[in-house]
Amino acid sequence: MDKEMQPLLSVRNLAKRFAVKKDFWGRAKEYNYALNGVSFDIFPGETLGLVGESGCGKTTAGRTIMGLYRPTAGQVFLHGKELDVANGPDKRIQMIFQDPYACLNPRMTVGEIIAEPMEINGVYKEAGAKKQRVYDLLDMVGLSKEQANRFPHEFSGGQRQRIGIARALAVNPDVIICDEPISALDVSIQAQVVNLMSRLQKELGLTYLFIAHDLAMVKYISHRVAVMYKGSIMELAKAEDLYNNPMHPYTKTLLAAIPVPDPDVRADIALIKGEVSQNVGTGCPFAGRCPSASDRCWAEKPKTKVINGHIIACHLYV
Repeated sequence: MDKEMQPLLSVRNLAKRFAVKKDFWGRAKEYNYALNGVSFDIFPGETLGLVGESGCGKTTAGRTIMGLYRPTAGQVFLHGKELDVANGPDKRIQMIFQDPYACLNPRMTVGEIIAEPMEINGVYKEAGAKKQRVYDLLDMVGLSKEQANRFPHEFSGGQRQRIGIARALAVNPDVIICDEPISALDVSIQAQVVNLMSRLQKELGLTYLFIAHDLAMVKYISHRVAVMYKGSIMELAKAEDLYNNPMHPYTKTLLAAIPVPDPDVRADIALIKGEVSQNVGTGCPFAGRCPSASDRCWAEKPKTKVINGHIIACHLYV
């Protein structure tokens, strides 16, 4: 992105912990940090991909930024002004959810589902304008206005996700958080939905945080990609640079897991060892599984630095 351009969304040192053990009185005794000092920027019209293995904190990051979770620490800025995410969602940030059926009220028609955010946020108050907005949104996502009176169970998975996209667009948001929006869909339908999102981004100037674990799809849709492990950002770079020249050991091993026709292509990359649950205390969260870990990695958490255009947290690079 243009270095002179100001970030649309900025996340600074975001942390979120959950109680994993409580005493007799219900007070928390032990915590698990799903997010541990996450920071990144998203620029206008950009798609930032957020990838990592299951349980790394990707979805928690999206939900905390949106205000569905109360953050333990950290700040979220939109247009340079801090959001009060502790007090709930801001209409300028909307979400496309993973399950296109569970997130739609089965007792409401598609028209009512898409109109609901407008009613909650007080936009398009006039009934005729609201109905026309619903019809326009259905047309944008490849559905017809005649389908507005149908219920979610009458649609396929791909069509339901299109409805979810239309609902997210209903109040003209500044940022859309896409929480693994294609993982529940058939492979053939995934490409259609991603192409729809790309087209809408170009036409409407949308800004996405695209959360996924499908690295190939993330590369296809994202301008930049952030790699997360155990609640921390390990590496962030332009999509092409990250895939062609990964620098962090975790990024390398993550990309090495992608199937390729020639197995010798990545034969020199050491595989991840150990278990995700290993605790490294104050050190690097990846130290317990890193093939290149040193004593320093166990004792000290690496600070973020910029090397060759990559934002990276690793002691291997000085």
